[in-house]
Amino acid sequence: MPVPIDPTSAAFLYAENRQMPMHVGGLQLFERPEGAPSDYVRQMYESMSQPTDVAPLFLKHPYRGLTTAGQWVWTPDDDFDLEYHFRHSGLPEPGRVRELLELCSRLHSTRLARERPLWEATLIEGLADGRVAMYTKLHHALVDGVSAMRLMQSVMTTDPDRRDVLPMWADRPRSRSRRAQDDADGGGSVGGVPLEVLRSTLGSAMGTALSISADAAGLPGALVKTLSRGLRNETSALSLYAPRTMFNTTITGSRRFAAQGWPLERLRAIGKASGTTLNDVVLAMCSGAIRHYLVEQQALPESSLVAMVPVGLKASQAHAAGSEGGNALGAVMVRLGTELDDPADRLAAVHESMRSGKQALSSMTPLQITAMSALGMAPAIVTPMLRLHGMVRPPFNLIISNVPGPRSTQYLNGAKMVGTYPLSIPINGMALNITCNSYVDDMCFGLTGCRRSVPSLQRLLGHLDDALGDLEKATGAS
Repeated sequence: MPVPIDPTSAAFLYAENRQMPMHVGGLQLFERPEGAPSDYVRQMYESMSQPTDVAPLFLKHPYRGLTTAGQWVWTPDDDFDLEYHFRHSGLPEPGRVRELLELCSRLHSTRLARERPLWEATLIEGLADGRVAMYTKLHHALVDGVSAMRLMQSVMTTDPDRRDVLPMWADRPRSRSRRAQDDADGGGSVGGVPLEVLRSTLGSAMGTALSISADAAGLPGALVKTLSRGLRNETSALSLYAPRTMFNTTITGSRRFAAQGWPLERLRAIGKASGTTLNDVVLAMCSGAIRHYLVEQQALPESSLVAMVPVGLKASQAHAAGSEGGNALGAVMVRLGTELDDPADRLAAVHESMRSGKQALSSMTPLQITAMSALGMAPAIVTPMLRLHGMVRPPFNLIISNVPGPRSTQYLNGAKMVGTYPLSIPINGMALNITCNSYVDDMCFGLTGCRRSVPSLQRLLGHLDDALGDLEKATGAS
């Protein structure tokens, strides 16, 4: 039965084109279990390819037509082909991390086919050190970054001896039995829909309608506050003062991906020494790295770059997307202090900008946050559509996200996960996206950029390392 796609998720479908694929991804690295046979990866692939019930999230694909009045809806794929979505690949010699990142760059460059469910996964072998990799991509209309992290974590276990872990796309027995019990308790149906589902839907709809009415009444006030803060160059969901940079140009569909991790202990020590948060330190690392990169390219603007930083809504503000998919995000426009030479000054500027931005969001309801975040993103979508690059200032210069990850060591059918690196979405006018996630003792950075518009992207990894060292010295954390 077709299900309407929520406006935020539908926006990712409307915005997508060949130059701007709208999927997020993840690269996970695993160590083979001790004593694993030479064909371990083949066995792993065959085990994960065994016929199984597929979770509804991984069966649905978008559709719109006359029967849907031109609106996007989710509809199930009646001809689902797991072999198409889950693949097995090998790296060319010499099997370095360089070859792995090149493969991920190519895989991340291709759009997901809309006539099929919007996800793919590739099991990769051939690394010279024997490690195994898994690259996964899911459309942003299907899940946001936080939900994607939860999905990938849901197939892991902390038990290295477990071998019965189901793949990400498998329907969990608990959810199947719960649906069966719900159907049994419903006491009948209307048009094939269980009465319990109808009662729940009607009650939810009434509550949602009342909530939206109350939220909508406050939209004018939220709009005035957001515009006022933007005009005063204060942090909010709207930026009016981002400078033009080399990142703010038309992009191609080809991607380049670079990844590396740093010990969380080093970042936390900087935060403790400076009275700032872990996320502030991440942003300050990015600020320092981008400053050095732009100086190297002779392209550093005189005023501060502005980053759009997605902020997950609290449980009290939004339903967790989880296995149902969807998006639950707000956005803060953060001034990175790239015009400042001193690392400590950049960190202080980031901290104050992030603090005031979160404070602004905390005074809004979920609907108001969504509306104001959409207002802040609108120029990034409208400008390339109207071909106004170089004629108007960009609303922000790049996107930087920090997604919390697992705190304990994870295993996939005996293989120990030793790293997990996110791949994200450059968009027209924003050729660089930096996303990172924590995992056990590390902060893992994933840099995704337009292959043509961001030359020598991998050099940013060295600049991130230098920026971390500079922050340690500037704050006395080293």
